[in-house]
Amino acid sequence: MSFTLAIVGRPNVGKSTLFNRLVGKRLALVDDQPGVTRDLREGDARLGDLRFIVIDSAGLELVEDDSLQGRMRRLTERAVEEADICLFVIDGRVGVTATDEIFADILRRKNAHVIVAANKSEGSAGDAGALEAWSLGLGEPVRISAEHGEGLDDLYRILVPLADAFDAKAALTAPEVDVDVTGDEDEDAYQPPTKAKPLQLAVIGRPNAGKSTLINKILGEDRLLTGPEAGITRDAISVRTEFMGTPMRIFDTAGMRKKAKIDNKLEKLSVADGLRAVRFAEVVVVLLDVDIPFEQQDLRIADFAETEGRAVVVAANKWDLEEDKAHKLNDLREAFERLLPQLRGAPLVTVSAKTGKGLDRLHDAILKAHAVWNRRITTAKLNQWLGAMTEAHPPPAPGGRRIKLRYMTQVKTRPPAFVVMCNHAEKLPESYSRYLVNGLRTDFEMPGTPIRLTFRDQGAANPFKDKKWSTPSRLRKHTDGKGKFD
Repeated sequence: MSFTLAIVGRPNVGKSTLFNRLVGKRLALVDDQPGVTRDLREGDARLGDLRFIVIDSAGLELVEDDSLQGRMRRLTERAVEEADICLFVIDGRVGVTATDEIFADILRRKNAHVIVAANKSEGSAGDAGALEAWSLGLGEPVRISAEHGEGLDDLYRILVPLADAFDAKAALTAPEVDVDVTGDEDEDAYQPPTKAKPLQLAVIGRPNAGKSTLINKILGEDRLLTGPEAGITRDAISVRTEFMGTPMRIFDTAGMRKKAKIDNKLEKLSVADGLRAVRFAEVVVVLLDVDIPFEQQDLRIADFAETEGRAVVVAANKWDLEEDKAHKLNDLREAFERLLPQLRGAPLVTVSAKTGKGLDRLHDAILKAHAVWNRRITTAKLNQWLGAMTEAHPPPAPGGRRIKLRYMTQVKTRPPAFVVMCNHAEKLPESYSRYLVNGLRTDFEMPGTPIRLTFRDQGAANPFKDKKWSTPSRLRKHTDGKGKFD
């Protein structure tokens, strides 16, 4: 990545559509109604042979108070200051408005490199608007159509001479999951996160649980939009940082309500975006409101993260408001064990996103969950353990035919996945599988992480199948003379 490009402009001029066009994916939510984008969204853009970071921003509005729109404007202005290049988008069909002129003055003061783009200029529809854009005094405007991909070659020619002036930036990489285990590596093969491969962390939960506030506290700045209103965050926003010395890429997600309560198209898109962020993460923090923890929606969210095979950390927020902390903590642990048995042993920590108390415990829990998610166990130890487990509690014998578990090996990490070779695999009950999974969690210290256990039918491999037998002389008196026993 050679530079950072911030897309700014009035609401509903096509900024998010252009963002999606540059990143090559529908990452930003797009709708006909204005004001869909609220936070800053970053993405890896590609234009010809150029690779750069592109930032989608909220629409600039003439509001300076502490309302939601005012906070959105301040967030966008900060993106303008931090970006290497600003792409100021106007509506080519509407032309230059008084609001555009005001924001052009702001951009002159805050950023040295500003490019004006007259969007929606397909055909001759944007001729007048493109000519008016000269009056902004920001240089020659480029005519584009984000919807149809027109004019991007002109934008490319403008960006090429600017690209060499900026330092390279590391590309954001998606996490590796379901990694095949090569060889018989030991448990010490875990590699901690690095700047090149940061830990991918998603923070999910119900609306107004404090997700954005928690991430802002981790970052040490008001990077994400927050406030008392529920549902401020709409996009799944990702930011890179170092959390207590650990390189991380953190996803903030929209609050997830019950499906029956979602009657807004935009909120449905937001929730889908949050679920997609879980798939991009390695560790998922399920943030609860300590006043109303473990509601049905919390359980669904946690179960979704486990089903996707992600390491899970449960954090109870707003702990600073709790008076009887000892009693409340016992209640939380009891409810956790009872309502989320599939995450048995997962870290449960208490935090205060407002004051920052408990962030050290949250950091340690995230690192521990990540290490367990990458856990590798040698085949020798697994088979020694399997022998002890089957001896203590043998598999059932459906129809009088005993199931034999012959051997076991680990085939994947992230999350840990194991295969057991046996006979009559289809007849092995689910209860015995849970018995082995719980044993793996306890004996190999893998609390909370999803464990995938598969049974494969090896067939009746009898090494003596074709061998001819002769009855020993000491047993012949017990036979009928033809080798068969009486």
